Amino acid sequence: MKDIVVVGAGKIGRIVARMLADTGDYAVTLADRDEAALARATEGTPVTAATLDITDAAALRARLSGAFAVISAAPFQLTAAIAEAAAASGTHYLDLTEDVATTRRVKALADGASSAFIPQCGLAPGFVSIVAHDLAARFETLDEVKLRVGALPQFPTNALNYNLTWSTDGVINEYIEPCEAIREGRLVQAAALGEREEFSLDGVRYEAFNTSGGLGTLCETLAGRVRTLNYRSIRYPGHCAVMKALLDDLRLRERREMLKDILEQAVPTTMQDVVIVFVTVSGQKDGQLTQETFARKIYAERIGGRVRSAIQITTASAVCAVLDLLAGGALPQAGFVRQEDIGLAAFLENRFGRAYARGDDARAAA
Repeated sequence: MKDIVVVGAGKIGRIVARMLADTGDYAVTLADRDEAALARATEGTPVTAATLDITDAAALRARLSGAFAVISAAPFQLTAAIAEAAAASGTHYLDLTEDVATTRRVKALADGASSAFIPQCGLAPGFVSIVAHDLAARFETLDEVKLRVGALPQFPTNALNYNLTWSTDGVINEYIEPCEAIREGRLVQAAALGEREEFSLDGVRYEAFNTSGGLGTLCETLAGRVRTLNYRSIRYPGHCAVMKALLDDLRLRERREMLKDILEQAVPTTMQDVVIVFVTVSGQKDGQLTQETFARKIYAERIGGRVRSAIQITTASAVCAVLDLLAGGALPQAGFVRQEDIGLAAFLENRFGRAYARGDDARAAA
């Protein structure tokens, strides 16, 4: 059994720990400073609880010493500290962050490291990059690569048409920070919440708009090869306008903690959600302009006797699949590993990655 440390006992961390431990192949420790959250997350499970203050660098390094890998499911502000501790202890490192600056720090730490550093192992960035790269590899030349992903309530009832399904800090961060894209072959920085579009999927109308971090390292990987590359989050129509009013008109982008408090006090969470993955690639194939699309919906379901939300299932399954591939020797064992280095077929055939294979194929209309 390989020792795994999962840092963060929140919505995603606790299911990551449980999924890995239930296989019997991993001895899993779930670490967090919140003892009550740890108790709830580990009660009746084979997961070991460990009270840990991530800001205590020495304690963090000691906890990681001797472990095969650490998975950061902590807020993005704390992720770099976990990566630094992994580098110091020679432990393989995986995370779920969408924060661009954090990933740059992880990449710098990976340079010359004796262990693997694999950031952005969730849904988006993460699985969506694996899909996009697999589709792109089928073309002789590329024209457009468009990634659209959403984690949405199945039954929206408020003015935001939204429920909190994952990290509030993460949602706010991706709605504020600049967004990388490629336009006319050039790398650009686009404004979050900009370039809104509408489309239908299975007869349901959605909007999509720029959010930060979803492309992972794809801009770097496809630089010089594609005319257009962008990522947009999917929401129900009306959401973008309300968020712009909160962030810009009320200037809450300058008061993130206040915005977080407002959202968490007013917008309920839900387990009845759906994750939408919609990736379209066009380019030349056999001398003809061709388009290929991967469109899938994944719903909440019962796992291990408990209902798990779609965002929990997709995010946790993605990082668990990557860890499984790493442990099985299918991925590089040292240095920086991009999501694009992971084969789509190998991912979907993995025992955890099959969660995506169980999703429903979807049909889109402009």
